[in-house]
Amino acid sequence: MITNLSLYSQNRKILFVLSAANTLELNKGQKLRQTGVFLNELYLAYKSVSENGYTVDFATPNGVVATIDEESTNDKYWKEILEIKKESLEFIKKDNSFNNPITLENAIENQANYIGVIIPGGQGLMIDLIEDKNIPILLNHFAKENKPTGLICHAPSLILTIAVEENPYIGYKVNSVSPLEEFVIEKFIMKGKPKNRKIAQQLKKMGLKYRSGLPKANFALIDRNLITSQNPFSSSSFNILYLEALSGYLESKK
Repeated sequence: MITNLSLYSQNRKILFVLSAANTLELNKGQKLRQTGVFLNELYLAYKSVSENGYTVDFATPNGVVATIDEESTNDKYWKEILEIKKESLEFIKKDNSFNNPITLENAIENQANYIGVIIPGGQGLMIDLIEDKNIPILLNHFAKENKPTGLICHAPSLILTIAVEENPYIGYKVNSVSPLEEFVIEKFIMKGKPKNRKIAQQLKKMGLKYRSGLPKANFALIDRNLITSQNPFSSSSFNILYLEALSGYLESKK
């Protein structure tokens, strides 16, 4: 019994995969913009799992410390939780694990040790993770093992890295940043168009069942092991579904 409890306590580790990109080309390279990981999509998911007894490893391409998108430090993304914003800024400065990420190759070598994966959004991942050969390997592993896979905002686009003929998510319900939100981001925030865009359209074309809420909605959905959410305002819905999926996975392994 003690051995089982020991194994149970050890096997509560979540992999967070983060972009390491920091510059986004817009309008076919005519404009450059600072980018990275969206802070509240990262920190609120991290806070949720860590406060519920799970441990976390961070992984990035080449083990480079993730850059935070400066846009995501704007107070408008932290309404009524400004104290948590302060926590998050301290976290990225001081947390040892965040500031010493493992490589994606190392994450693959140790993928059996993780019971779930979360990939926060931000335009950064549309530069590096979407081109990284390790991403489909990781996503296929977590799908095959039915481990909770959380893809936030722009991160559902990474499903597109898996070839159609071997893609385990064909036919799944999926959410991501909505077409209208993408338009607003490009028109009013970035003021330019990136190379990789129209995520919802591409997911539908691949054969997934795209669903969305209203712009800025607190919207997330789950289909089997896949949990996806729409925007920086969807953290609470995402976290509820993801924690439920983790509990269900652990229960199934008893």
